[in-house]
Amino acid sequence: MRNAMKLFLAGTALAAAFGMAQAEDAPKAEVMTSWTSGGESAALNVIRDEFTKRGGEWKDSSIAGFGAADAAFANRIVAGDPPTAKQVVVGLDPAGFIEQGLMNSVDEVATAGKWADAMPAMLKNYITYDGKVYLAPTGAHGESWAFYSKAAFEKAGITEEPKDWDTFFADMDKLKAAGIVPIAWGGQSWQEAIVFNMVLVTQVGLDGYMKIYTKKDESAELKAGIKSSLKILAKMRDYVDEGSPGRNWNDATAMLITGKAGVQFHGDWAKGEFVVAGMTPGKEYGCMLVPETPGMVFIADSFDFPKKNDPAEAKGQALLAEVIMDPKVQVEFSIKKGSIPIRTDIDNSALDSCAQKGLKLMSEGKIVPDTAIIITPQQKGALSDFVDEFWSNPPADLDEAVSAFYGTIK
Repeated sequence: MRNAMKLFLAGTALAAAFGMAQAEDAPKAEVMTSWTSGGESAALNVIRDEFTKRGGEWKDSSIAGFGAADAAFANRIVAGDPPTAKQVVVGLDPAGFIEQGLMNSVDEVATAGKWADAMPAMLKNYITYDGKVYLAPTGAHGESWAFYSKAAFEKAGITEEPKDWDTFFADMDKLKAAGIVPIAWGGQSWQEAIVFNMVLVTQVGLDGYMKIYTKKDESAELKAGIKSSLKILAKMRDYVDEGSPGRNWNDATAMLITGKAGVQFHGDWAKGEFVVAGMTPGKEYGCMLVPETPGMVFIADSFDFPKKNDPAEAKGQALLAEVIMDPKVQVEFSIKKGSIPIRTDIDNSALDSCAQKGLKLMSEGKIVPDTAIIITPQQKGALSDFVDEFWSNPPADLDEAVSAFYGTIK
């Protein structure tokens, strides 16, 4: 009996030790994002659930506001204690940390998963540095959208989507007359910059947009287009409410959801809030491309992977990259987030009518990248500051404003 007990205790100890070893070897990931709104959290949970389903251990370190999240991440990098993965925008934004040798490549995962065969070449270029893949993209977002409340439009007697800016502003007058806030304005500099760029494309075209930001083209034609864009932006100020300064984007979306406002200019991640509210595009709300636009500005979210000493976190990074690019996860994530899957080899039929519009533009090549992808973070910050200052204090001389604009991107 005593020997049997010894064997039992020894077996229990061995099993416990084996279990501890397994736990230590299990993939682990502390994930830092700025995704804290209802739709964003629901989308992140799609990745988390699949990660844990495959044996991973997940720790959420989300921080509201990507500026705050970026600052916290930078502090942890300096302290030598970065998270396992960080949400970033594809393009030049994460390049600095990669060039400093602070990030792990996920090239082996990308090669095994044949990512290059499953995404547009443009996107592949934006996640690749020195020939290796460093970012795992979650999805692409369109940033040329005007969402609107169907109830607000009906109350104001607006029967169809405005196709040009003159009609748009006439409709805003109808909303104002009906006692509805015409434009739900997200009063933060990064949101204002998004609106400026979506308007800019309508005035200078897709090619003109790229010439301005990549070649710093100062031709008379493009300067005139920038000037007319600023005029349109300034006119929007007459249709926002006094509570707009500093307003978060999801709070602006909530104004549409409750019928307090008519229109919101924003990226299509705003759809996630409508999804959480149980609303359907074409029924309770509408999604139209901004008037007169020839295409769509897009941005793409991704994760990068700081170098870590813990083998379990290295496994976590590989597993997380694999999960993010899983075809099923790509679709489910996009439905929750309001985005478009990066992968082109999956069934997109489950996506809503708004996403289908975006997919069509992408397939036709009628897209241009957000400035975060093609200019430096410093230039991006200067551009946002310029637009914010212009919005708050429109100058009398628009020619001087155009010159100031070019000064931000040089």
